[in-house]
Amino acid sequence: MTEILLNSLVPIFAVMALGYFAGRIRDIDNHHVSELNALVMDFALPASLFVATASTPRALLLAQWPLLLVFFISMLVLYVLSFWMQRRLFRLGASEAGVQALTIAAPNYAAAGLPLIAAVFGSTDTIYVALAIATGSIVLSPLTLAILEANKVAEGGKMSPRATLQCIGRSLSKPIVFAPLAGMTFSLLGIPLAEPVKDSFQLIGQAAGGVALFLTGLILSAQTIELSANVLSGTVLKNVVHPLLVFGLILALPIEHNVARAAILLCALPSGFFGTLFGLRYGLESHVAGSTLIVSSLASIVTLPIVLALTKG
Repeated sequence: MTEILLNSLVPIFAVMALGYFAGRIRDIDNHHVSELNALVMDFALPASLFVATASTPRALLLAQWPLLLVFFISMLVLYVLSFWMQRRLFRLGASEAGVQALTIAAPNYAAAGLPLIAAVFGSTDTIYVALAIATGSIVLSPLTLAILEANKVAEGGKMSPRATLQCIGRSLSKPIVFAPLAGMTFSLLGIPLAEPVKDSFQLIGQAAGGVALFLTGLILSAQTIELSANVLSGTVLKNVVHPLLVFGLILALPIEHNVARAAILLCALPSGFFGTLFGLRYGLESHVAGSTLIVSSLASIVTLPIVLALTKG
């Protein structure tokens, strides 16, 4: 277990720390990182999601419907609950509430999921990670992007139905949302990817996790850590409530043991960096989301080994 934790968590903290260090010494301007953000959100990560889903055999994709349902329900419930808390209890604006809700509801699948699942089950079972990322991108990303788009164009706090539809349309057209949808379509229709095309997408997609973690550290280097009630409650929701919610859903669905364990482990991962990057894309630097990302990651040093031990049998 120690080896699994070292293989999965140490690289995450190391790359984030490298980005943080680069920002602190001003080797890279940590206030102007829009180009790096575009690289991750518009090219590297969408390419990785597309090739992962498009390369999945149709039969395997269809057989994983219980797992997809677990990811869908658990992340959506956590997102809605978190968004309500941000708006009603902590009185945040809609954009920052959406960013914080995404930070809490979307685990760090992209960077931490692959090494963790590969270490526990083997490299052949990383399809679980691809499905988790795809579900989050299809369900949570459009919600958050629609909120950010709506807040960007709203006048006087109100929007017309036409403007609302336009915001939803723009969110669905984002590469981070469109790519996994296109990949699942390829898989379901049985359209094979030509090797040169697959290799091309994989080549740029390999940069997604590392660059995203580096960028996250870079962004956080310009912020101060806040140990507020919002941050601490968000950490508890992500690291404790999320895996417990998944465990409850698994009891009600026909899921094989290894698949169930993979689902619990993936949802026990700390907060992901999507919220921070989405906010940055719209000119929003959320100290609450950044602090939640750091505190959740540090707390996972304790919570993730416990989940590993409890799901071993």
